[in-house]
Amino acid sequence: MDIQKADLIEGMAKGMAVLESFDTERQRLNATLAAQRAGLTRAAARRHLLTLAHLGYLDTDGSYFWLAAKVLRFSGSYLASAQLPRVLQPTLNRLAAQTLESFSAVVRDGDEVVIVARSGNDRSGGPLRVLAYGLHLGARLPAHATSTGRVLLAAETKASFNAWMKNRSLPRLTAHTITEPKAFRAVIEQVRADDFCVASEEHELGVHALAIPLRNLQGKTVAALNVVTTPQRLEQQAMQRDLLPLLLDAARELQPLL
Repeated sequence: MDIQKADLIEGMAKGMAVLESFDTERQRLNATLAAQRAGLTRAAARRHLLTLAHLGYLDTDGSYFWLAAKVLRFSGSYLASAQLPRVLQPTLNRLAAQTLESFSAVVRDGDEVVIVARSGNDRSGGPLRVLAYGLHLGARLPAHATSTGRVLLAAETKASFNAWMKNRSLPRLTAHTITEPKAFRAVIEQVRADDFCVASEEHELGVHALAIPLRNLQGKTVAALNVVTTPQRLEQQAMQRDLLPLLLDAARELQPLL
């Protein structure tokens, strides 16, 4: 959402930038690191860190800061009130019970995708067959290296996608990550043509995923649905027989609710 400059509270924007600088890669930050990640001076970053700690959103040992449990108020309120997670959860649980695989739904936020719903355990209460590190509610994953991210990028208009790609570097996360822009554009074109995406070990070694778009009745892609599974089940014959039809059926059932 764009607002007038006079309506923008710069201090709040800077404080949120400091809060967002904490992630799975950098869980503890000092003032210098926070300043680098938030694009602030060290003095400004330090004041924001101290204020956030005073308000209870950060813990500190005097030098380093890390997220406190209070930040979960935001995610908890979102998950409790947002329609999308509530609509998707029963379907994700049903798919997991049928297949003993791990399912999740994500939305895109800039250069990342965010998990807004994920399946639980199988019917026996045991762990699902494949569960990648960091696939928890609220987890943020790089759009370029994930099946869901590519599905959501493919849903953009070509103009919007070209703008996203302009002067962009695609970080290498594993030896399998596609980082060459021309090759990545070809992948997105293929996703548009197929209307699904398979990504194998591009974000994390050992993780193989299949994703499809979730569209509303107006045809707009509102999220992506994926399954994390073994390479054997992502072989073309097994995927077409087992997993892809299940995802497509779920998408059709969910469409009137999105």
